[in-house]
Amino acid sequence: MSSAARPLSEPQVLAHTKQRLFPAEDESTAYAVADTQFSQAEWLPGHPVAQEIRDRLAPFNHVRIGGGYPDLVGVGTLESELLAVERLGDEPPLIAIEAKGETSGGVDTQRGILQAYDRLHEANAAYLAAPAAAISETDRTLARELNVGVLGVDSAGTVDPLEVPRVVGNRTTTEATALRFQASAQGVADASFGLNHPKNYLGYPLAHYAAGDTEALLSEYKVVSAVDSARQGAAFLGLIEEGVGVEGSARVELTSLGEEVVRFAKSRCGSVEAALAEFENWYRSGNRFVDLAPAWGQLARRVLFDYEATELLVRELQCMHADGITEPSLVDVVEYLHEVHPSFTVELFVRGTDGVRSRVLTEDGELRPAVLADGSVYHSPTVFQLKAMLYHAGILTQRGAEPSRLEPLEDIWALREPV
Repeated sequence: MSSAARPLSEPQVLAHTKQRLFPAEDESTAYAVADTQFSQAEWLPGHPVAQEIRDRLAPFNHVRIGGGYPDLVGVGTLESELLAVERLGDEPPLIAIEAKGETSGGVDTQRGILQAYDRLHEANAAYLAAPAAAISETDRTLARELNVGVLGVDSAGTVDPLEVPRVVGNRTTTEATALRFQASAQGVADASFGLNHPKNYLGYPLAHYAAGDTEALLSEYKVVSAVDSARQGAAFLGLIEEGVGVEGSARVELTSLGEEVVRFAKSRCGSVEAALAEFENWYRSGNRFVDLAPAWGQLARRVLFDYEATELLVRELQCMHADGITEPSLVDVVEYLHEVHPSFTVELFVRGTDGVRSRVLTEDGELRPAVLADGSVYHSPTVFQLKAMLYHAGILTQRGAEPSRLEPLEDIWALREPV
C-alpha cells in the first residue's frame, strides 16, 4: 500500500479520470457511467461529496464486469497516448476503471490494480486511477505484468498515463452490453426518438432517395414537418447513417435496412414518389398504423424488430406472459427486467439527468420501488415515443404517454399477440 502526498478522495480521482477519458464534448461518440455508490451525498461519514463532483460523474449505474462492479465503465475511442493499441476492430473498446483515493490508511493501489485486472475478463482495457504521488515503481511493475493501465491524478485535475495497457479482444455478452448499446448509433440518448409514429421514420429514407431536397419532399408529401427529429429517429432505427462529408458538410447515407425500405416502396408503388404520396393519407391519423395501412405497418414492425431494445422488450414481455403476468404495468416491467438485465433496464427506462438515478437506485444498484411510481423518473423516448411506435406496429396493446402525464402503476405494457 502506498500513501499520497496530497489528499484526493476517490470520487475526486474518478471525476478527474472521467473528464480525461470521456470528456463531455465527446458524449455523442462515447458513453460512460459511474457506479451507483458514487451517487450518495457522502462518500465517508462526515465527508460530503460536492455536487459538482456528482454532476461530473453522472449518470450512474451498477454494471457487473468480470467478477465485480468497476467504479467507472464506458465505451469510447480513447486518445492514442492512453492505449498501446488505439482501436480493436470496428468497435470502440469497453473500458473499466478502478479508482483509489486518500484514506486514513493511505491509498490501496495494489488492490486497485488487482481489481482492474479482474475486469479484463470482459473489458477490452482496464486502469487503476489514483493520486500520482501514491503510485510506486512496484505498483507500475505489477500493473505492467498484468496489462493494467495506471493513471496518475493530481489535485489540479491533471491525469497522466503512467502505464499504458494493451487492448485485449474480449467481447462481453453480459450486462456490459447495455454500455455498448448506449455508445452505439442506436443507443437510448435523450434525443433518440422525438416523434411517436413509425411512418415519420420510414418516410425519411424515401425522401432522401427521391430526386429533390429531402426536407422539401417531406413537407410536400405531408410526411413530417420535424425533419431533424425524423432524420435522428431514422438513424437510431438503423435506416440511415450520418457523417461528415466534403468540407465538413453533413452527409446522410442509406443503410442496408434503409435500402430495403426503398425496395419495398418501389415494389409496392412503382416509385418512391408514388410511395410518398400515400403518406398524405395517414397525415395526423390517430388510428393504429398496422390497421390503417397493413403492409406499411408490417414494414414498420420489421424495422422496429431490428432495434435491439425492441427485441429485448418483446422477449421479456413474453416471459412475463408465460409467468401469468398478462397485463403488466410499467412498474411491473421495470422490476421484472431489472432482475435479469439490471444495467440495460436502467439505461433503457430511467433518465440519466437531474439526479434521477440517485433517487431510483440504492448505493448497491437496487431499485427503490416507491420511486418507480413517479412518472417523471422515466425516459420519455422509451415510455412515450418507442412505446407508441410499438403500438402502431401492432406489438403492444396500448400507446405511450409523456412522463408528465404518465401513471406508471396503470400504464400497461402487454403484447397484442402473445405466443
